[in-house]
Amino acid sequence: GFFQSNAVEVDVKDASNATCLYAKWMMKFLIKYETNSSDYRNTTLNLSSSVTHNGSVCGNDAQAALLAVQFGDGHSWSINFTKTNETYQGDFITFTYNTNDTAVFPDAKRKGPVTIVVKDTMRPVQLNNVFVCHNTDFLEAENVTQIFWNVTVQAFVQNGTIGKKESRCRADTPTSAPTVPPTIANITTASTTTLSPAPTTAPKPVENPDTGNYSLKSGNKTCLLATVGLQLNVSQDKPLLININPNTTVADGTCGNTTAILRLNDGNSTLIGF
Repeated sequence: GFFQSNAVEVDVKDASNATCLYAKWMMKFLIKYETNSSDYRNTTLNLSSSVTHNGSVCGNDAQAALLAVQFGDGHSWSINFTKTNETYQGDFITFTYNTNDTAVFPDAKRKGPVTIVVKDTMRPVQLNNVFVCHNTDFLEAENVTQIFWNVTVQAFVQNGTIGKKESRCRADTPTSAPTVPPTIANITTASTTTLSPAPTTAPKPVENPDTGNYSLKSGNKTCLLATVGLQLNVSQDKPLLININPNTTVADGTCGNTTAILRLNDGNSTLIGF
């Protein structure tokens, strides 16, 4: 459930070599696909270290702007932006994944590119403002969950200069400090003001986690119910135990006819998906 991906930065220039569309963000994809044995398997598609942005378009009053990236073995993602006299906003997101990429889709029954289109949820942003969203956002459609975080984007940049005023997403607060993507190394933080000698006795064991009750509804009916205490045992230089606090953890997800997704977000950069 931990996020590990590469950041993408795209700076699109117009004919005069001035910036007209700028974006920097992180994203990954959770995909369910059918295997040759007719069962279903979940896989994760991360961005590769090399990303191209062929086909990106500046846009103008008559034409939508397009931010398009290509990565890995035949995968691509794009979003188009529309504008009014005062605002711009994301319109549609198009994501294509290639099941011929056997490293990501081993034993896939369907071969070749699969494309899904989903409506973006971005609110209108004032022209010459930068849209910023550090918190994690999800878009789900057709067995694909798109996950975004640490997003900075400005379409229809005026005079080639990125705006200095930010428009934040709903999940961010005006005083939110920039965050780094959740990883094994930063899921918890600690601060100290003095250095102390190493303890001579063993550290106090972490107590058992509190039990939480998490549920999802489909319409008026509960479709998923989990009563569980969760503790993460993270392997790194120094093993780290983390108890998930049900009092500060929010559950969301979806229920389907043959599968259900439960996501637990403790609001502290830890996201666990079942």
